[in-house]
Amino acid sequence: MEAAGPMTDEELAAIEDLVDATTPGPWYVRLLDDDWAMNLVAVSTTPDTQLGERWPDFDHHEIVAGTLIQQPRYVDVADGRWDENARFIAEARQHVPRLIAEVRRLRRLLAEAGDDHTESEAGPDPVHFAAGHGPAESEADHDHA
Repeated sequence: MEAAGPMTDEELAAIEDLVDATTPGPWYVRLLDDDWAMNLVAVSTTPDTQLGERWPDFDHHEIVAGTLIQQPRYVDVADGRWDENARFIAEARQHVPRLIAEVRRLRRLLAEAGDDHTESEAGPDPVHFAAGHGPAESEADHDHA
């Protein structure tokens, strides 16, 4: 999904619907190994035991996604970022709902402050805003305070 401009409330709700439709979290990265799926890097609903379990010693119902199944080569991304991709997928399950809540909280604070205008179509400069300056306050205003 490629979008331009600020995220709408509808887009935020659609992302929340996607999250709500997934297997409940938290999710974890699991490093598994067996004769059928050598070096299996998976996202799971249970934490990794650091034992590199071989099937059938792990429950396949706990596996949400795989980022590497090396033998046979069923899942193997070209750039070799299996661990990084698994970590992103697993952590996104926890962080995306928090990000949605944070966007809504910040929008609510802006609305309560009566600041319904923005400096540009894209909104206030995030660095300027995060530095403690309000959307309408400039560096020059801050230096003279």
